[in-house]
Amino acid sequence: MCKITPMMQQYKEIKDKYKDAILFFRMGDFYEMFFDDAITASRELEIALTSRDAKNEIPMAGVPHHSAESYISRLINRGYKVAICEQVEDPKEAKGIVKREVIRVITPGTITDNNALEEKKNNFLISVLLEENPREIEAGLAFVDISTGEFGVTQFTSDKEYTRIIEEISRIDPVECITSSDLLQNKKFINLVKKKFNYLSVDSFDDSAFIYKNAYSKLITHFKVNSLEKFGCESLPLAVQAAGAILEYLYQTQKTALKNINNLKTLIPQEFMNLDMATRRNLELVKSIRDGSKSGTLLWILDKTLTAMGGRMLRAWIEQPLLQKNKIEERLDAVENLLNNVIMREELREQLKEIYDLERLMGRITYGSANARDLIALKKSLKVLPNIRKSLTSCQSTKLLQLKNNLDVLEDICALIDLSIENDPPITVKDGGIIKPGYNEEVDELKKITREGKNLIASLEEEEKEKTGIKSLKIGFNKVFGYYIEVTKSNLSLVPDRYIRKQTLVNGERYITPELKEFETKILGAEERVKELEYNLFVDIREQISSQMKRIQECAKIIAELDVLSSFAEVASLYNYIKPLITNSDEIKIKNSRHPVIERVLKEELFVPNDVNLDCNRNQLVIITGPNMAGKSTYMRQVALIVLMAQIGCFVPADHAEISIVDRIFTRVGASDDLASGDSTFMVEMKEVSYILKNATKRSLLILDEVGRGTSTYDGLSIAWAVIEYIHKHIGAKTLFATHYHELTQLEGKLDRVKNYKISVKEKGNDIIFLRKIVQGGADKSYGIHVASLAGLPYRVIKRAKEILGNLEKVEAAATNKIIEPDDNNKLKDSAATSFDNKQMGLYNYVCESIIEDIKSLDIMTMTPIEALNYLYSVKKKLQSFEG
Repeated sequence: MCKITPMMQQYKEIKDKYKDAILFFRMGDFYEMFFDDAITASRELEIALTSRDAKNEIPMAGVPHHSAESYISRLINRGYKVAICEQVEDPKEAKGIVKREVIRVITPGTITDNNALEEKKNNFLISVLLEENPREIEAGLAFVDISTGEFGVTQFTSDKEYTRIIEEISRIDPVECITSSDLLQNKKFINLVKKKFNYLSVDSFDDSAFIYKNAYSKLITHFKVNSLEKFGCESLPLAVQAAGAILEYLYQTQKTALKNINNLKTLIPQEFMNLDMATRRNLELVKSIRDGSKSGTLLWILDKTLTAMGGRMLRAWIEQPLLQKNKIEERLDAVENLLNNVIMREELREQLKEIYDLERLMGRITYGSANARDLIALKKSLKVLPNIRKSLTSCQSTKLLQLKNNLDVLEDICALIDLSIENDPPITVKDGGIIKPGYNEEVDELKKITREGKNLIASLEEEEKEKTGIKSLKIGFNKVFGYYIEVTKSNLSLVPDRYIRKQTLVNGERYITPELKEFETKILGAEERVKELEYNLFVDIREQISSQMKRIQECAKIIAELDVLSSFAEVASLYNYIKPLITNSDEIKIKNSRHPVIERVLKEELFVPNDVNLDCNRNQLVIITGPNMAGKSTYMRQVALIVLMAQIGCFVPADHAEISIVDRIFTRVGASDDLASGDSTFMVEMKEVSYILKNATKRSLLILDEVGRGTSTYDGLSIAWAVIEYIHKHIGAKTLFATHYHELTQLEGKLDRVKNYKISVKEKGNDIIFLRKIVQGGADKSYGIHVASLAGLPYRVIKRAKEILGNLEKVEAAATNKIIEPDDNNKLKDSAATSFDNKQMGLYNYVCESIIEDIKSLDIMTMTPIEALNYLYSVKKKLQSFEG
């Protein structure tokens, strides 16, 4: 091997400890990278690749330390980890190689750079631990956002398909996941996670950190408590293990005390509505199906928040609707209070505009990365707090009174910053100009010396001009020579003997004098000392603020809640929303309901409102028929969204609403392949329906759109019919069921609590007009060809389709003079009364027709006796399955 320098030896020793990270090695004003790290950084960051040693050809690339954050963020976004290696001693005092250490490892889940984070979204790191039992899986999950200090745990059971675990990961929406080495070897689970969340970084961490004893010890030591009882997770071993491991991971990567992580929140599943991935996707709660953005979502409509903390809290509320009536009503009463008191609301919102992101400001303060401008931002925010409290003077709701009374206005912290930090400080913290006059006597004295010294230099320059007669003489300064006297060539004959030549220039000479050097020592000594002193004072002030972390975080939570509640009130005012009545009955009654998103994006037409009437006694299952594009899906989604809005404490788009609390909202809407899993559209549909049927209860709300459409007509209709019967008989949940299978409308007369509704349309010649109104009754046509025409299919195609439809209807009419279907005892009966005007066949007749077609296609001459018996047995099984 080529001989390497002591510094490169130091680099290699440090790099060996952080093989999975790109090492940013501090050298003066640059972070340098070497070997493979340099090649990778050059490629990813598009920076020059050079060589440290021409002889040994060591690849090298570097970035300026003052702009490193943007480069680090780019590497993190590309899936890399970055280890920051700093010089931890003054180069002037170092004996030999400057001592260097890694002070922090930055990963996707531990980045704190504001420019790399979405303002109104948490940046979560999660830890997952599983314990598999014969019938189910027990899961422990911890999540943390180090930029805000939010830290939470939960423990729950899941099925063998990891469904609930995937749901919870989806809700938290993390960017990085750590787990044990054993779980990382579980290919089924890890592959599922990577398929569902292809952006998620998943790595194993030290197994010893997941051991219960170690995890428990880590948590009680960090929080300085004797037990975890106060956090509610004492009896949740897997949650404790996940939380302890994630804390150890942060200690190892952040190498700091993690002061902003000072509370542990245990999520109790019974307190919040569990929304599965399909429901969040289908209802477009926080992400658009179209492009994954916020635009066109419920969050987009409701987000009138004015602070980053409020925006993050609103997102959390939307994804975790409440299940407790009193808590929902507390929020609704607060929104009503703010809506009705316009002056209070406007004053509050004016004050909220002045609040910076207190949570992330405090994160940077505790991690020691905050500069003086961050402290000024904190001061400006705190100055507003007394006015916020004053604006709530006339509030009456229990929630607002509680928030007002608990709001700590933090006057002592505001006063500290106001007395100590300049109002317009520089970005850097080591170049002075930070501390206000009057805060520290020594700083004031040193600044006076510096100021007066510079005046003395100016006076000395005038003196020297008079003594020498050189009018163009000037005194300058640079970092190499310090202060000097510069004389042009034309005046060199006038230079006195006491001048000491220091540097020759093209146009003149530079000199020094003992007197000038004396001034220099005095001035520069004061300048260096004041910079050092100001920095030390700033660090002390930052530490004082950091010690009040918990007070400031609690204040931030109150500000966030006030922001969300005022946002709800603002939305209600802007869009004419009303306060829903929350009940413990089983009824959902809404007068003139509207879709909150679609009514806002309609430009050329008014949104047509519709009534909703669901309960578990008379109107449990509503079958909705009507053509595509008429509004069936919109209607069903708006019902689900209104219920969800009510349960997060928001007013709703309607004229009147009585909402009984639902424990879950399930949706089966839309069609899409899951190519990553190899599932077809129909398989995805069936998996979602299966999940709903297994997890729904009588208190759930089910939204089912076109169940069975992904397969043949016979199969699809049979499945849809059977699903309705199962929901009716075994679940009893309030259900909206949209379908094109008009045969299902027969169920209104056969099953109690089943009602038929349809979307009104008006025929005008060969055209149809969608009236968007839901009315009782079943549709007798699908209007598919009309919709195809509206979609712009060529005229010849439409014309031919009408001809084919007419022929099919004639053939069917001839074949179905009577409809054969089972009676209440599943005995066959003939019933002309069940014929449809459009000559569609009943369900049993579909099964019979299917069997007849199969028999017609048989080649009995080539069948063996055993094959014939097997076929006869399969026919019998088909008929028995229908009867069953």
